[in-house]
Amino acid sequence: MNCNEIIGKLESLSPTAFAEDWDNIGLLVGRRDKEVETIYIALDATDEVIEEAVRVGADMLLTHHPLVFKKLDRVTTDDFIGRRVCRLIKNDVSYYAMHTNFDVMGMADAAADELSLKDRAVLNVTYEDDIAKEGCGRVGKLKKCMSVAELAELVKAKFHVPNVRVFGELGDIVETAAVMPGSGGSYIKDALNAGADVMITGDIDHHEGIDAAAQGITVIDAGHYGIEKLFITYMEEYIRRELPELRICKAEIKEPFVVV
Repeated sequence: MNCNEIIGKLESLSPTAFAEDWDNIGLLVGRRDKEVETIYIALDATDEVIEEAVRVGADMLLTHHPLVFKKLDRVTTDDFIGRRVCRLIKNDVSYYAMHTNFDVMGMADAAADELSLKDRAVLNVTYEDDIAKEGCGRVGKLKKCMSVAELAELVKAKFHVPNVRVFGELGDIVETAAVMPGSGGSYIKDALNAGADVMITGDIDHHEGIDAAAQGITVIDAGHYGIEKLFITYMEEYIRRELPELRICKAEIKEPFVVV
């Protein structure tokens, strides 16, 4: 199967039309006509990921976050992005990224599914036509009312994170939850407008957290990687189902930092 056929399947899941204008998605490095037997899935195209993809003989690398995000004036080994691109080209690895298009058509509902949100709606609409409204994040009802402490434990269990940061009172009872994988600070207003009691997201800074709590919404920060790593297992399941002839390798699930 060639790379372009695989891209067709990926884009049937998460069409490029759903990506934000500022984003950089799609085939970023390599050949569309590359014959692919092994695909490697990761959240980020780090040095370690690329080296492992090369080591296992991957023909294609698939990530959520784009390696090439800003315009490149040159591709050389003088900087780390250039070195990674050169490494991919040298080893004839085609590289594809599905970022905000997957946030809209994939990530948002997958995260909401983990929390069993009912009566859900789009948190931040980024795409609208005559048929539907789509966008990032979801808001809905939890299976039952629970304390913030109970929900924090649920988030830890469902997203497989060792800890979360909570801005708010652990004893408060919550029912309506918003979930925004990735960096959610700029979407707190959307969660407030949607009537959410709590928002589950990542990358919340000090002021965003305390300001949210002051406005009556609790924030549970499970980390950027903490929630978005579901991309790896989601895409593994999708490719096994839709492209069973491919051999799948994937990055180890581990936080990109350590807490000392």
